[in-house]
Order: sequence, then C-alpha cells, then structure tokens
Amino acid sequence: MSSRWSRRAGLLLALVLVLGVASLGYAEPVTIRFVSLAWQEQSVAANLAIVEEWNRLNPDIQVEYVQGSWDSIHDYMVTSFETKDVPDIFHYEAAQIIDFARRGYLADLAPYIPQEMKEDIFEGAWQSVTDDEGMIFGIPFLWESLIVLYNKDILEEAGIELPTSENPWTWDDLRRVAKELTKDFDGDGQVDQWGAAIPLRAPVNRIMNLTLGYGGGYFKKVNGKHEIEVGEAEKALLQVIMDMIYVDQTAYPGAVNLSGTAVLPAFYEGDYALIPGIGVWARQQIVENAPADFRWGVLPPIKGVTQHQGANPQTLSIPKDSKHPEEAMEFIKFFLTKENMAKLALGDWMFPTRRSALNMPEFQTEEAGWKVSSETVQYLIMGPWQDSPAYAEWKDRVATPVMQELFNNQITVEEAARRMEEEGQRILRRYQ
Repeated sequence: MSSRWSRRAGLLLALVLVLGVASLGYAEPVTIRFVSLAWQEQSVAANLAIVEEWNRLNPDIQVEYVQGSWDSIHDYMVTSFETKDVPDIFHYEAAQIIDFARRGYLADLAPYIPQEMKEDIFEGAWQSVTDDEGMIFGIPFLWESLIVLYNKDILEEAGIELPTSENPWTWDDLRRVAKELTKDFDGDGQVDQWGAAIPLRAPVNRIMNLTLGYGGGYFKKVNGKHEIEVGEAEKALLQVIMDMIYVDQTAYPGAVNLSGTAVLPAFYEGDYALIPGIGVWARQQIVENAPADFRWGVLPPIKGVTQHQGANPQTLSIPKDSKHPEEAMEFIKFFLTKENMAKLALGDWMFPTRRSALNMPEFQTEEAGWKVSSETVQYLIMGPWQDSPAYAEWKDRVATPVMQELFNNQITVEEAARRMEEEGQRILRRYQ
C-alpha cells in the first residue's frame, strides 16, 4: 500500500473514532457557572430545583450552581472582573449592576432578550437596568415594595375605617390614625400602646424610596450631570416622621434604632398597631414566628402626592468576559419562565417582574396579604439616584449618619437637609 493511501486510511480511521466518541456522548459538555444570592431555605430549594431540571434536559450545557452571599458579592464580583475569572451568570441588584456596566464589565443583553420576555416584564423594572443608549445589563426578576402592616384586633376595636386601593391613606391620615391608636390604658403617664413603629436603624433606602411619593428624589440631573437637592418634597416625609415620634409622640421612639425584623416581636404583643414602610418580606417572618392567634393584615401604600416608590429589582447579569454568553442566556430564559419566576418570587416572599406571573392565583389570594401587596407593583419606579456613581458613597458617608442623627432628634430637618446637600455635592464633584 502506498504511503498516500496509508495516510488517507489513517485519517478516515481517526474521523470514525471521533464521530464514534461524539455519538456515545463522550464529548465534553459546556459548563456555565451561576452565582446565586438566594438565602432563604424555600428560595434556595427553588433555585436548586430549576437548575437540576435544566441539567436533566440539557446534557450538553450543564449549570454549576455556586452559593453566593449578599454580604460579599460586591467584592467577589470586582475581583472576578479584574482577574477575568468570571462566573457566566450572577445574581445581584439593579442599583449595583449599573455601576458595573459603567465600568465596562457587563455584556449588553438587549440582542438576546426574546420579545415575549421584553413585553411581559414591567417597564419600571426594565428602566432600572437600561442605560441611555438602550443597552440592557441585567434581567430583572424579583422586586419588593414597602407595605403597611396592621394589627387587625387593635384597628377593629378602635373602629378605624381601613383604606382601600381606590382610597388610600395619606401621610396626614396615618398621623391622625396613629394619634387615635396611641393609648395610656392605666393612666400612669406611660404609653401602653403606640399608634405606629417605624424601623429606622438603616433609614436611607426606606426614606428615599418613600420620598418618591412626594415627588422628591434627592438626586436630579442638570445638563447631564447629577446634583443633590434636598428641598421641600424631600423634607416633607422627614418632617412627618419626626412629628409622629417627637411632637405627637405616637410613633414608638425606640424603633429609631431597630431594624425591620427587630420591630416585629413587639408588634405581635400589641405594643403598636401599625408598621408603615416595611418590606414585603416581613410577611414571611410573621407567618413563621407570630403566635397562632395573631391577626394581622396589609394596607395599601401611603400617599404623599402619589403612591410611587423606588424599584430596585434583583437581577441576573452576564459578564462581558464570559466564555459562554449565548448558553448563559439560554439558561436565563429557562430560569425566568413565568412558572419558574413565580416559584422564585414565592420562595423569597417578593414579586415576580413578569405580569403573567404576578397574575397567577398564588399572588392574588387574600392569605398573608398577597393581593394587597401585589397591587403595590404598579407604583414602583426607578429612583433618580440609581444611575449616579456617587450614590453608594453619599449614602454611606453622608446620608446614613445624617439621617441617624436626625431621627435620634440631635439635629433639625433643616440642618439635615443642608448637610446632605452640601456634603453630598463635595462627593459628587469627585465623580464628575
């Protein structure tokens, strides 16, 4: 046999072997890494179940589930971006990924998003992950609102007429009702039942998101540049809360230094009737921890000028350095189908960003306040601070300590407003 025929026979044999190996399934599947921040037991279980189902259906594209932490995800991702050893998909929040996108770390997902998904997810959620040029840097899938919890026994006994979605309470109404519900039962000069408790240990997100209802936003853009303005709209909510705590003495002053979780045990005991401005996640805490005979409910969002609140959805993003962006997006589309998004939202006691998922019966039941809570989604909008690179530093170095001083009655609303503006402008100048 000539050497030419020997070489040809050798090549044919090699090709047969390669095809045989592939047909037997020995070719290496693509593996994509997915960093999840799910942490509640029910939520983690939902994540793992969806990943397992994907891996069963897609042997050629396997997803490796990596359990991340909200406490460390920012540093983890910055290190990943700088070393270019990135996960293919990571879970985070809209306010943070916009900063990552600005630094050039994230892939533009707009070309990959199917029209069905684009139309089904609420516009307010898309706004939070989209830049001025229409590039989209994350798929929003879970979001939450701030609700009002109330003790049914206390309000029924007092004959309080409850607000409705069509006729919500204003902040002035809340202040009036809190006065009616604050009681000194034994006449010893000490309050036995407070009208309200407003948890303010970490006040900035709560205050800024609710301030949107007064038309305020703390940040604004002038000629394309951010400025900080703490004007009448921003001061309105600060003043109402200060008045309830220190003038009317109807909001429990101890709540100033408590988290949302920490105010709940005394709520179960009837120490206060209302908790305005707490996250929807608190309902799970009540279901799991409150006494069996505790009767509670959810009221519609309180109105300033509107009932608007800030939206900061949880997101899934793909780093620009991912080696498998198309496969990653295929998994995201599977992970965030209507049914799967509903499972994820129920697991976290939050809302799905898909209209079709939110309309499912699970989110429209009266049980655990789901129906009233779900109606708040229509009021969620993007806050003007969310696309400012200076926001995180201003929040930590200026707004948090100033608001804490204010709510501990150490400075006035006017002084707080002046300091947040002046000290904030110095930080802004370094970013612009």
